Amino acid sequence: MDAVFIRNMEQKDLAEVLKIYKEGIETGMATFETNVPSERVRDEGHHVTLRCVAEVKNRIVGWIAISPVSTRAVYSGVGEVSVYISSDSKGKGIASKLFRTLIEESEKEGFWTLQSFIFAINTSSIQLHRKMGFRIVGTREKIAQ
Repeated sequence: MDAVFIRNMEQKDLAEVLKIYKEGIETGMATFETNVPSERVRDEGHHVTLRCVAEVKNRIVGWIAISPVSTRAVYSGVGEVSVYISSDSKGKGIASKLFRTLIEESEKEGFWTLQSFIFAINTSSIQLHRKMGFRIVGTREKIAQ
């Protein structure tokens, strides 16, 4: 397998990040979103430093980021994780590498809880999250349209 480099996401990466996000939308099991947001909206929705990309041969093949779960101070150390891998790069351990980096960096930034919302049919994402130490807390219904 080719070398995978994990680095901080930069403004110049947003077009490629959104292409990978679009692939996730098209699966129908990664997000409730049906449209790709603008680069500005995507950029503003994530923590300023806790977002990374994975590169293979100078091509972005995945990304991970934390979004705040609330603006209330008592939740300042709780973040929602989003992780997306390009369809041609899945199953190669890239998501695990991104996760390990993000977890380490989030702890340095004072995060004490990371959470994700995952569709029950997205078994590969559930398996990844369990591997990274997450657990299923519950099932939510009728939360988005």
